[in-house]
Amino acid sequence: MISKPRSDEYAPYAAGYVNAVPNGADVLKLLADNQVSTHQLFYGMTDEQAMHTYAEGKWTLKEVLGHMIDTERVFSFRAFVFSREDISLPGFDQETYILSTDFNSRTIQSLADEFKAVREATLYLYRSFSEGQLQQSGVASGALVKVGALVYITAGHEMHHLNIVKERYL
Repeated sequence: MISKPRSDEYAPYAAGYVNAVPNGADVLKLLADNQVSTHQLFYGMTDEQAMHTYAEGKWTLKEVLGHMIDTERVFSFRAFVFSREDISLPGFDQETYILSTDFNSRTIQSLADEFKAVREATLYLYRSFSEGQLQQSGVASGALVKVGALVYITAGHEMHHLNIVKERYL
């Protein structure tokens, strides 16, 4: 089981994500369980439902899911790179990423299936890390982060957005 990271093992902005993972939880099991439930949640929507926003200027549900996919790719890439070498990687601007694609032109089922596939790859990667690799670190967006912390950040980021979806969209 991957231990919950200490606050000095990730950037302050990620504390909400790390803390969203319950103490004592098996974070890899949580990621696997959420792969199924998140896929089902979005796959079961109609495209009309998935085009909903809760306020002017906010993302559609398709864009929320697209953002979750993009961010998981970024976090897992960081974990992959840092598990192999200590290096510095740039940050990413989520608004630029959203504006650079057209998630709304895709079906919600296509996005849900992509999420499921990305999560499957993430799980293979995260399960492959040795204890030593989980302790490796690098710099992302100007802040030190350990590989093990990125596993928790990945899970917590998803939980954060699912909470927003349930509270404001559904």
